[in-house]
Amino acid sequence: MSDIQKTNLPAQSLVASPSAALEIKDARIIFEPIWADLEAHFGREHLRFPKEIILLGGAPGAGKGTNTGFIAKTRGLTCEPIVMSSLLDTPEMKKVKNAGNMIGDREVLAVLLRRLLKPEYRDGVILDGFPRTTMQVECLKMLYEKMTQLWREFYGTPLGIHFRQPVVQIVVLFVDEKESIDRQLKRGRDIIQHNQEVRRTGHGILQEERPTDFDEKLARRRYQVFKEQTWDALLSLKDIFYYHLINAQDTIAEVEQNILKEFEYQSSLELDPRTFNRLRLLPLASEIVVHARQELVKRLDSYELTHPETFQRVVTLIEKKMMPIITRHALSGHANINSEDPVFEELTALPMFIDIFSERGYHAVVDVHRIEIPDHFDVTTGKITCRVKKVYRTIIRFKGSEIRRG
Repeated sequence: MSDIQKTNLPAQSLVASPSAALEIKDARIIFEPIWADLEAHFGREHLRFPKEIILLGGAPGAGKGTNTGFIAKTRGLTCEPIVMSSLLDTPEMKKVKNAGNMIGDREVLAVLLRRLLKPEYRDGVILDGFPRTTMQVECLKMLYEKMTQLWREFYGTPLGIHFRQPVVQIVVLFVDEKESIDRQLKRGRDIIQHNQEVRRTGHGILQEERPTDFDEKLARRRYQVFKEQTWDALLSLKDIFYYHLINAQDTIAEVEQNILKEFEYQSSLELDPRTFNRLRLLPLASEIVVHARQELVKRLDSYELTHPETFQRVVTLIEKKMMPIITRHALSGHANINSEDPVFEELTALPMFIDIFSERGYHAVVDVHRIEIPDHFDVTTGKITCRVKKVYRTIIRFKGSEIRRG
């Protein structure tokens, strides 16, 4: 369900109307002083933002809290997500609210950028609840532009490892209006039951009882606000950053599979361009296995047609000498076998040997060991002449017996 596109166009080139131009101008009035303050306070060489920023969005009840940990694990992130509602509830932000002031886009952006500079977020972070407004969208574009400038500026320098090519991904967990309302109201019922038990037993922590979780009209209004504000804000970035729309209406297990499918490893996205260019000529494992079975069949048939005698000798070796040993290891599914059979002197024998095991459902790995054996001793000169003995050490793996143990 993804529609993944990207462009490195600067934010200015995306302007399509006078009102949009005005929004960008206003956003610059907010963004540029905050950026200048960061440079003055930390120094340009210390403006080390996350390599990857995942913007997580979803309607109320879409399962952001439920799935955030799984998304982080999928992306190999060990840091806690940045949840804007919690970030804006810090003592610093409470001072702003207690003074009777609104927390505007300027305050949101200032506190967020400083948080993103923390070392624990260097490899990547999930950002929940940003951007929410058109102004925040424009500021995000400017932040990406600045991060890209830093990457290019320090590219090839000793500090380059700290300024990797930035990646911004948008992840929207989708549920329809009915599902969102149902989940909000169910959460309300679960919270009431939990809090009643806490009050009865005196154990546990009371959970917040939000009016929107108990009133269908308020729950519907909350969904509509999301569609009108956050949804539109994230959707406006669809043609700029990597965008993932994930069906979150199913069970948790099914949603996790949807997430895994969306976040399949993309080396061109995650690797530095120089690294990717060096590696791209090597085939992907997924590419070489597409026709692996057909190629195996062709090779086996060719052995029978072109080298039938050698083919039979290899089959006989496996049948008579190796299968009795493998059978005795049926419980473990692992057998180590050494062989010095002369059939291996044939150039085609070893490939045949491995392919036969593959066709029968085994995984065979062969390592050739050369051992020098004293063969002749010259009593006159004291010289020892050795011959080389080849030992073919084979590891056979297969699915072992699934017996009941107790």
